[in-house]
Amino acid sequence: MAPSVPLLSATSVTKAYAGVPALSGASLVVAPGEIHALMGENGAGKSTLIKILAGVVAADTAEITVNGERVSIDSTKAAYRLGLRFIHQEFNVVPTLSVAENIFMGRRYPRRAGLLVDWAELNREAQRALDRLGIDHIDPSQNLGALSLGDQMLVRISAALLDDAKLYVMDEPTAALTRDESERLFRVLREIRASGSSVLYVSHRLDEIMALCDKATVLRDGRSIDSGALTNITHDDLVALMIGRKVEEAYPKATAKPRETTVFAASRLATVGLNPVSFSLREGEVLGIAGLSGSGQAELIRSIFGDAKVTAGTMTLSGAPYTPSTPAAAWQSRVAYVPRERRAEGLVMRRPIFENITLAHLKRQSRAGTWLTPNREKRFAAELGANMRLKAVGPAQDVLELSGGNQQKVVFAKAVAGNPRLLLLEEPTRGVDVGAKYDIYSIVRELTAKGAAVILVSSDLPELIGISDRIAVMRQGEITTIVDAAGLREDDLINLCYGRATGMVA
Repeated sequence: MAPSVPLLSATSVTKAYAGVPALSGASLVVAPGEIHALMGENGAGKSTLIKILAGVVAADTAEITVNGERVSIDSTKAAYRLGLRFIHQEFNVVPTLSVAENIFMGRRYPRRAGLLVDWAELNREAQRALDRLGIDHIDPSQNLGALSLGDQMLVRISAALLDDAKLYVMDEPTAALTRDESERLFRVLREIRASGSSVLYVSHRLDEIMALCDKATVLRDGRSIDSGALTNITHDDLVALMIGRKVEEAYPKATAKPRETTVFAASRLATVGLNPVSFSLREGEVLGIAGLSGSGQAELIRSIFGDAKVTAGTMTLSGAPYTPSTPAAAWQSRVAYVPRERRAEGLVMRRPIFENITLAHLKRQSRAGTWLTPNREKRFAAELGANMRLKAVGPAQDVLELSGGNQQKVVFAKAVAGNPRLLLLEEPTRGVDVGAKYDIYSIVRELTAKGAAVILVSSDLPELIGISDRIAVMRQGEITTIVDAAGLREDDLINLCYGRATGMVA
């Protein structure tokens, strides 16, 4: 095949939902043997384009070729036959089935005598798929639901790599992975490129894009804005192409220092997976929580939110004892939570935006605490959506129809709708573009300016340093140190997470 023939070409791609354009003549060309970034803000059309290529969504118009031949991708089976493999952003797995069964989902299981499933061979084949990513800590026979989110993502990636393909399409594959897991994935992606196959890579982590990808195509408002090599373009140039304006700074500055009044305090707080921890949080303060995967960050957040049984210790909120027995009790105490997994934990996907935003605040939105008025809910949701720069047809649009980043804004709007005293954020900008991140950070700073306190759990170390006032480092279920974020370098924080440095106590 001549090098000038694209592996994949998609031109004049259009798609509208309820008359609202998602794609307006977008184009994408991927050459053989390259890692090609697909970039753009949330709602720019990336996910729609990927779903069209996967045969999940039918384009209104499109001209698609694979290896120079015109093709019609009218089903997922058609995409598979053409050698296209997809790892979508959201987790589409069956947690009650084994790792091996999830890896082979949609494929023919190995059989004995042509009839019975050969479970031993199935597990061996699954292990070979895991071996390609250097994974030796996951048992192919165990239930997928018992794994961490990061390990579930590794299983999904292994499934896509089970057989050789022409093009691997990956939508935010590292969002749930640790740094080491991400590096293993990057090694495999470079091997794929060297073999002559290609990767279409979607990520809002621009440092990954710059280090990994050869070329990029930028979408904005459903149109292709630019496409070309990444050799002579800067990080700031990419941001400007995506959002149509320059961003002078990545993180908004706090308008005031944290006050002396304590909003939240924990004294020797413990639960399953969390050893006794003690810390306090002041009005207007953002406390970041750093640590390697499984260090106790999730357990800490969920014990504060009433989603994990506290086995020891005490908590206070605004000076009064705080003992939430359920998440509902936490919401009533004006403790709000943005979960890590928006689809599984934060949203009712087939319900409209306004219902999702007001779900935790129904008493406040009702008349005399009894009657709900949808028009009032819609007005309230529309106002919050405007503050979040939510891209939607209107508050009555189903959340399922939104892009992943705009779904995250709905989760965030629900969290801030009750004017929280304490806001708990767990990976709040996962899958969110650079422009939307700034919007979210600005909302956080608006809340702290009013006196709210924030606990931020994030695997994005620049985010932790950029938005936090102090950072608590966790290892093996304990808080080992708390440091000032101002002037902290990323490598210093990494060393603290690995226990390589101490003494930097705030």
